[in-house]
Amino acid sequence: MTDPILTVQNLNKSFGALKATDNVTLDLRAGEIHALIGPNGAGKSTLIAQITGALPPDSGNVGFLGRDISGLSTAERARAGMARTFQISALAMDYTVLQNAVLGALGARGGVFQMLRPVMRNKALLETAHQALDTVGLSDHAHKRTADLSHGQRRQLEVAVALTLAPKVFLMDEPMAGLGSEGSAQLITLLDRLRHQAPILLIEHDMDAVFALADRISVLVYGQIIATGTVDEIRANPAVRQAYLGEEDA
Repeated sequence: MTDPILTVQNLNKSFGALKATDNVTLDLRAGEIHALIGPNGAGKSTLIAQITGALPPDSGNVGFLGRDISGLSTAERARAGMARTFQISALAMDYTVLQNAVLGALGARGGVFQMLRPVMRNKALLETAHQALDTVGLSDHAHKRTADLSHGQRRQLEVAVALTLAPKVFLMDEPMAGLGSEGSAQLITLLDRLRHQAPILLIEHDMDAVFALADRISVLVYGQIIATGTVDEIRANPAVRQAYLGEEDA
């Protein structure tokens, strides 16, 4: 078995008496989707914030591509290939689809914000942006204003912006949120393809999507990982059924 792409070891974070992350250990391997599930308030977003560098842990470390990155900033982790999509859209709604993708490509190169018009003439940035839009199926919408996209298309654009980072790993925070059945089905198909480009750590409440996509699932409850396993193992775990899936043992 190859070494994991991403490792989280003994991560802890407290806010006063609240233990938001309690000795969490997990990893993400090449080619897989590892889903992180748990009830609201379980600590999932706090954990992702620590992995991305937005929130320093009290103890423990984060490894990425065999390197301890615990001391790196969020921007440094992103430039190293850690791409994150957010539960709440961070897109520039008044810009076109292509402009959003180009700005993502600019950020991936460590560039600071420049005048948009000169940036839109940069052939390398345009090529990167167009490739990302083609991957997610938005090429035909490149010149549409982002605010005019459907909710599902905005989710696709967020993935395209992440792709401009040439990611080595995706961290996705509830990408199915707000999607209908058709939008969810389209995004499931896209994420299933993307796992072969970069593995995905997926936070998601849509259990149909989780069960369709995940190679492994970790269950976080009150800041602790109570189980990690395959879809079948998690479905059969009595502690998980009682704590999260809402089922009682017969």
